[in-house]
Amino acid sequence: MKTKNALRITALSVIALFWVVLPMWMLLVNSAKPLSEAALLDLGLPHEWALWENYSFVVNEGGYFQALTNSLVVVVPTIVVIVLFGAMAAWAYARSPSMTAKVAYNITVLSIVLPAAILPTIYELQVLGIDGTRFGYFLVMAATRMGNVVFLATGFIKSVPRDLEEAASIDGASKLQIFIRIIFPLTVPVLLVGSVILIISTWNEFFFAGFLLQGQDRATLPLALYQFASASADQPVLRWNVIFAHVVLTSIPLVLVYLAVQRRVVPGLSAGAIKG
Repeated sequence: MKTKNALRITALSVIALFWVVLPMWMLLVNSAKPLSEAALLDLGLPHEWALWENYSFVVNEGGYFQALTNSLVVVVPTIVVIVLFGAMAAWAYARSPSMTAKVAYNITVLSIVLPAAILPTIYELQVLGIDGTRFGYFLVMAATRMGNVVFLATGFIKSVPRDLEEAASIDGASKLQIFIRIIFPLTVPVLLVGSVILIISTWNEFFFAGFLLQGQDRATLPLALYQFASASADQPVLRWNVIFAHVVLTSIPLVLVYLAVQRRVVPGLSAGAIKG
């Protein structure tokens, strides 16, 4: 048994070295190099350090803080709305015996594997007069990712005994009070896992942002990185040094979120696997 565990740990360490450690190292060291060295895309330390110049260029010339604000304006409301309404929908799906609820659940979950049609989406936003706005982009993000939380939470809520809700109902609690005081607290571990998945996918989302957000002043971080990295007539060569620096700054908020919630993610995954 000990030999098998040692082999497993060794194999995982080798995989992590090539798929995690080396790319991160390459990203960090090249973000501190001048253009001539960063263009070589090697793993060596800089011969000449350009750390401050690269990062200050990204912040000042790349519109980093404007893009960061745009990402936060979209991501934070998206996560709040999806978690809240997704948990409510999951409770209704888990407790309703009707065929209509089952059909609605299956349609909602299908959004996980079926991408939204971009042209009808743009048309609907144009009809509503919110095409190209951050609000329209937020609505699309919330709608296309609701199925993730519904799928995770519905299976978990089905395992929660109905006795808790019936006892609260006998004591005079309303449906809203039952949800707030019983259902929502119990589903927090699973919702936290879903939130982490949503934050990663929404924060790094590029496809819809490229179609639905108009103007550089509304660009999120991935879209701003693309615009920043794209070669132009004035700059025909990719500026790898500042591209790496931009990627590092774009990733920092995700790293901070992971560090803040990592202790609760694994218990949430375990709870979903056992009870879901």
